[in-house]
Amino acid sequence: MTNAPTTPDTPAARLAALLEGAGLEITGGVGAGEPYGAFEADLPSPEAALRVTAEAPGGAWAPGGAWCGGAVHLVADDEVDAHWARTAAEFGIAGGGTGGGPSDGAPLSGGPPDGGLPGGDGTFLVAAAVRHVPLVWSRVLPGPGWSPAALLVRDRGRFVAVTRDGSALLGACRTGDGVRLVAFDRLRERREEAARSEAAETPAQRDAAWAGLFRHVAADDVLRLAWAEWLGFNRAAPDDVLLRIVQLRVGSLPRRRDLSPALTDTLASHPDWRVRAELAEAGAHLTPRQWHALFCAPPEPRRLEFLVEWAARIGADLAPDTYERLATHPNPAVRAAAAELPGLPAPFATALADDPVPAVRAAACPAAWQHLDPPARRRLLDDPAPVARRAALLAHHEEHPLPRALHDAEDLGEQAVRRCRLERDLAEHLAAHPDRDVREHLAANPHLPPDLVAALGHDPDDAVRLAVSVRPELTEEQRASVPYAFDARAMRRTLPWVAALHDDPDAMRRCAASAHPLLRGGAARARRLPPDVAERLARDEDRAVRLFLAESCDDAPADLLLEVWRWWDGSFSHPDRPRGHPNFPRADLLRYADDPSPRMRRLAPDDPESTPELVERLSRDPAAEVRRRAAEDPRLSPATAVRLLDDVHEGVRVTAARNPNLPARALVRLLRDRTTLSDAAVNPGLPVPVMRRMLEGVGPRR
Repeated sequence: MTNAPTTPDTPAARLAALLEGAGLEITGGVGAGEPYGAFEADLPSPEAALRVTAEAPGGAWAPGGAWCGGAVHLVADDEVDAHWARTAAEFGIAGGGTGGGPSDGAPLSGGPPDGGLPGGDGTFLVAAAVRHVPLVWSRVLPGPGWSPAALLVRDRGRFVAVTRDGSALLGACRTGDGVRLVAFDRLRERREEAARSEAAETPAQRDAAWAGLFRHVAADDVLRLAWAEWLGFNRAAPDDVLLRIVQLRVGSLPRRRDLSPALTDTLASHPDWRVRAELAEAGAHLTPRQWHALFCAPPEPRRLEFLVEWAARIGADLAPDTYERLATHPNPAVRAAAAELPGLPAPFATALADDPVPAVRAAACPAAWQHLDPPARRRLLDDPAPVARRAALLAHHEEHPLPRALHDAEDLGEQAVRRCRLERDLAEHLAAHPDRDVREHLAANPHLPPDLVAALGHDPDDAVRLAVSVRPELTEEQRASVPYAFDARAMRRTLPWVAALHDDPDAMRRCAASAHPLLRGGAARARRLPPDVAERLARDEDRAVRLFLAESCDDAPADLLLEVWRWWDGSFSHPDRPRGHPNFPRADLLRYADDPSPRMRRLAPDDPESTPELVERLSRDPAAEVRRRAAEDPRLSPATAVRLLDDVHEGVRVTAARNPNLPARALVRLLRDRTTLSDAAVNPGLPVPVMRRMLEGVGPRR
């Protein structure tokens, strides 16, 4: 029986069926996590254990003799269970099987003298290389019907078992001549020895390794295309390599925000439309001149329209001649998109409000209205085109009350309910509207009379009351009188009116003192705050408010950042916060080197007085997150980086593959493997000449 719910169609269920069909009881969960325990740092990954089985004497190859001294034997299919039973007993792997006594073959040797297992519960870890079944360790207990041969599925069946403390390994793989059984004791020491052997390379061996990277790899090999795609994310790649990658049309390199100004200039004028589009999508960092180049290059108006819309969406800062080019463009769709640019100068906005195309006039109304004279406004209000007339009516009725008859006749929709001044009968009609969404939109209307605000504050719907509770004009007493429901777990967005006041210290003090979590959270999103406001928000009872402060505010106190780190280590939008915050404490972090919390132990190497020896020690920590922190450290020894490539946790392996201290032989091995090349290609230790050669002869992807 498994201790995790499965269904017949899941990979975990297929794995459970395979193991149970072989007579094994799964006692520690299917897959990563549960089976490991205190010896996690000593366990190899299943892939590494299977590789050891193949690389043992008599296997594919034996690097540096590290795997000499094991027990290797070739047996017939009907002898597998008997040989397994005998060898498992010798090497301390519980559960010999039911295949009878030893075969007549030569005895296997090399097992430990005691053959014991930590804890003595009879369990071990097993992983099977079977198609459509996850290659993961599962902790198992052999039952009366345990048959190792049952795990050798199909002609190329392979599986491997290790003791739970990682001290011994027993593997089996089917070959053309029978089944090959391989056993090793001292597995931890052998892994260390193999890692030291691979790391101790001479200059000649390093050169030979790099030469071997390209052996039997043609210019059109899929490996080279994959190298090109992932090299685009290598922070050490020079501009000429990155430009070559762009020319190959692989990956999404233009979306990187750390490109050099010179390369960004080149990409902004690139003839390939897709390159310019990707650059625009990450364009918050572009200069006005680079935006101008983007807008000048596209030959097709529909593509230029996309770029302008994107620039408007992110609030791009443009040069005066760029605004003029876009506002006077011959294509009306481009002019309409330009009308929505937040920095569009007033003369261009008013000119577009008189454009011959109705859609352009409509798009220009919001920005142009305050600059238009009465005759121009009247022309728009009487515009024969409904789209332009509705835009003008919305702008006009932000200043003048909107009658109900006109609202119904023109079908002004949600925007009128949210933005316009409303005549009394229309406002009352909407406040009693049966559609909850209409009442919620009305609750956000800044022109709503106080009595209707109060009435909506007792609306039967939670969403309506919540919308009332965040109105900017309410006093704290009025806000507290609204019985709103607030889900602290729901996604929160900064209230626009709070964001608009981020530079007003007094307004931030009022928001920080509010009883409403959305006001406090909005204040915490300000980039700069007075010290007293930052300190108050740092003590906020709402954890999300403290998180927002740690993520967004440059004035977040050090003690707050350390407190947030205990339960948060970064999000997609703020991946470096709180640990990467400039105020995050660096001194005195060594005190956490032996902290019970793995998250706190991760901080110890950040202390300026930390040593390479500490990093090495943490690379053997029982917690994967601590080993992963060690794996990213530039002080890590090459041998330890190699050892962590075979860590039981994928995250540690991925991070180790990116460590710049990896020796060439290890990187070449990773780069030639399609399952690991993505991480190896971003390793900053890759020599630039090798990067250039990796791209030689590759043609553009079609």
